[in-house]
Amino acid sequence: MRPIRPGDRGPAVTEIRTVLTGLDLLSKATGPHHDEFDAATERAVRAFQQSRGLSVDGRVGAETWRALDAARWRLGARTLYHAVPVPLTGEDVRSLQERLLEMGYDVGGADAVYGVRTSRAVAQFQREVGLAPDGTCGPHTMGALRRLGRKVVGGRPQWLRESDAIRQSGPTLVGRTVVIDPGHGGTDPGVVVADGPLRWTEADLVHDLANRLEGRLAASGVRVQLTRGPVPETCLPDIDRAQLANSLGADVFISLHADGHANPEAEGVATYHYGTDNGVTSATGERLAGLVQREIVARTGLRDCRTHAKAWELLRLTRMPAVRVEVGYLTSPSDRSRLVDPRFRDKLVEAIVAAVQRMYLPIERDVPTGSIDVSELRAAVAAGTVVD
Repeated sequence: MRPIRPGDRGPAVTEIRTVLTGLDLLSKATGPHHDEFDAATERAVRAFQQSRGLSVDGRVGAETWRALDAARWRLGARTLYHAVPVPLTGEDVRSLQERLLEMGYDVGGADAVYGVRTSRAVAQFQREVGLAPDGTCGPHTMGALRRLGRKVVGGRPQWLRESDAIRQSGPTLVGRTVVIDPGHGGTDPGVVVADGPLRWTEADLVHDLANRLEGRLAASGVRVQLTRGPVPETCLPDIDRAQLANSLGADVFISLHADGHANPEAEGVATYHYGTDNGVTSATGERLAGLVQREIVARTGLRDCRTHAKAWELLRLTRMPAVRVEVGYLTSPSDRSRLVDPRFRDKLVEAIVAAVQRMYLPIERDVPTGSIDVSELRAAVAAGTVVD
């Protein structure tokens, strides 16, 4: 869909304003211009995007539209159950999942989708409090949830579950599946910068980076899948990219992007993982993001723009550790001069490979940032000896 932006008018704007008003982000629409995307509506949209961990641009694109639609529902306003083939989604589902996570139940993640794992977690809760374990969250189950506090204290249960799963899987990269997602593509080139007679596009640069990363990981014994080719006809939506990674049973998902800004002095690398403003996060995604960020900064000297929690669909809907890496600003002359250098892109790739390897090392066997020699990983695979 074309983003709805300031200055637009019509029924869609009226609907947006109605949802924002219900969330107390916008005063009740009055007067003859209730269908106008005015300055107050833009401020409300930005506030909504900020609160939901979305990109804050003041426009209502496809992802913000879906988030607004989900926000209509408050926990307890309807009965929740596992629907097939189209599951229930909404802010109420996410609130329920976060509540269950706080109590120590395994819903997989707070993805706002009432799937099988959420239904099983609800049934387990019902069984333990003496309700019929049907996996449906209705009035009686809501009453029990409100009466009870946390089930687990002294640590984050989801962190413990995810960390233990990583530890049990072993330290080697051989046989793992990594999905690499070169951002944009097709009709969406991403950031585009003219540099004299040259024209650099984000989509082309990150695809080249993805190809290099594919080669390094494959040489380390990893099965690699890219979400797109070099010249796709259309740009694959983020939801489809996440579903592809899930369908492949990927162990890790890495999305590659380059940033852009009106101010050419904006520069640096940033890494994102799934997380919300109330502290719910993907534990392993957060760890991977930190490792990727530190390895890139140490090996390339790019400005450290740190790691950040976001609720983008690309990170929320993937069922494995997932990160999005903004490898620099194409609009920055300094970053761009490095990004267009193939040798620099090789450094970026080695940093990401080292970070993925470190994620699987036990804490007691972790190594200092920047110390892993990626060529040794490849040599070990070629010689038939791997980390164990």
